[in-house]
Amino acid sequence: MTEGAREVTKSILITGCSSGIGLDSARTLRDRGWQVFASCRAEDDCIRLRAEGFHSPRIDYEDPESIETGLAEVLRVTGGPLDALFNNGAYAIPGPMEDVPSDALRRIFEANLIGWHDLTRRVIPVMRSQGHGRILQCSSVLGLAGAKWRGAYVATKFALEGMSDVLRMEMKDTGIDVVLIEPGPIETPFRDNAIKQFERWIDWESSARAGQYRDSLLNQLYRGSSGPSWPTSAVTTAVIRALEARRPKPRYRVTTPTTVVAIFRRLLPTRLLDRVLDRA
Repeated sequence: MTEGAREVTKSILITGCSSGIGLDSARTLRDRGWQVFASCRAEDDCIRLRAEGFHSPRIDYEDPESIETGLAEVLRVTGGPLDALFNNGAYAIPGPMEDVPSDALRRIFEANLIGWHDLTRRVIPVMRSQGHGRILQCSSVLGLAGAKWRGAYVATKFALEGMSDVLRMEMKDTGIDVVLIEPGPIETPFRDNAIKQFERWIDWESSARAGQYRDSLLNQLYRGSSGPSWPTSAVTTAVIRALEARRPKPRYRVTTPTTVVAIFRRLLPTRLLDRVLDRA
């Protein structure tokens, strides 16, 4: 770089920035010099982030119009280019699969997968025209192996893993890298949001498992796991590596449980893995 020249600031659109992983990534990347567009699904959260100095377009994965207008707002500010997209916002609908209504499954796929695909498809032509880009997908340890009572969320993350693998292969000649971020248990308000979805969709008192709900499942949901969890900064560290590496890895596994589950999935017979996960 010649004397007096300025390094070009890279831009990134991050979804789901009202709290948790998205918010920590947005703040940290801004501190590292990135031009961060920190989107939220609720306008009130966008207003709060604008007060912090962020560009914060409203993007709700269940609202296609907001995806279109939110991205258009980003591109107006950048003048056209966008270096990176971090698809992050998602929620869970806890409960046995037999108790999850089909309408609930449709909604969670819209929020956790189809909306991501919509936004990604709109971003790809921008990145194609500039000859480079990074698309980061926030998956989960539950995209590697299932866990009881989390089937709806597991289904969306398994689908995301497969979709992202295919997209990565298809984009290899475009200069666009597709990267999966795979967190394990992270300290976020995720369980609070899951409780709201449970109360909206699951009629547990009419379930064949009503006694099981009373004996243990409700306690698991409302009190949470007693196991260890990691701070959101652990995910942000992986995000930074994925964004700033010259050649990013296809996957960045975050936390010990994710690494262990990945090894078990590769080495253990299915029924043995079922028993291991059933005790987790």
